[in-house]
Amino acid sequence: MNGVERIRRPHVLFGYDGTQENDAALRWAVEEARLRDLDLVVCHCWHWPYARGHEDPDAETIMKRAGEHLLARGVRRARELGAPGTVRRRLTRGPANEALLRASGTAELIVIGPDDWPGAGATAVELPARAERPVIVVPGGRERPGKVVAGTDGTASCEPVLGFAFEEAALRGWDLHVVHGCWEPGAVSEAELALFNDRELLEKTRTAELEASVAPWRERHPEIGMTVSLLLARPGEALGEAAEDAGLLVLGDRGSGPGRLGATSSEMLRQASCPVAIVPGRRSRN
Repeated sequence: MNGVERIRRPHVLFGYDGTQENDAALRWAVEEARLRDLDLVVCHCWHWPYARGHEDPDAETIMKRAGEHLLARGVRRARELGAPGTVRRRLTRGPANEALLRASGTAELIVIGPDDWPGAGATAVELPARAERPVIVVPGGRERPGKVVAGTDGTASCEPVLGFAFEEAALRGWDLHVVHGCWEPGAVSEAELALFNDRELLEKTRTAELEASVAPWRERHPEIGMTVSLLLARPGEALGEAAEDAGLLVLGDRGSGPGRLGATSSEMLRQASCPVAIVPGRRSRN
């Protein structure tokens, strides 16, 4: 199952490296596939680390065979964890970021573990910045309490974040906490800078924006227990505190340019001890 053309059905794509730390992420990927009634594709990326012209066909064959054995073990483990439906394997060549991006064409979402793949680079930060599907980064360790925390700034650009957060909360039967840390003077237009001289006006303005942004989602999902918090704090500070008792933190990918993740999302990926989902903005699907 190395070709993209062989995996057309919607699925959860999981980046497998065979480490013990990766097992928590595999559990999450299996659960996503079960809850969403999707196939699971277990993907392993192998990478020849030397420059062009220094190939060794025999060594590459051994690396590829080792990758195939590792994948077979990953598929067995996924089935042990109760993976529903079809579990496919995919062995692909290249650095982890590039390989997973190529493999994600028909995926509904991507799940990866901690950033410890050999030769992967900063996969946990770079992949979510470039992917056109939600990417969930799952650290090792124990499962967390059942609550989804979503970070928003009250603008329309956060609609995909709220949509994914409500979906996860509905699928898992969890409560949802929407958080807006609004003390971000460096991210507003010049016309809005005056708000930061009047904390009462800032709070009133941002609260109205936040409530307007969540109202449609609240109406669509009245079954979800939801709280909304506006805090006069930096987004990273507000979200860091909220994520301490979260089972999942959902954020957007807003950065300062193409392929760049926003500062708050990057900070949370480095610091949060719960799974973090990075949801892309409105991008075209293949």
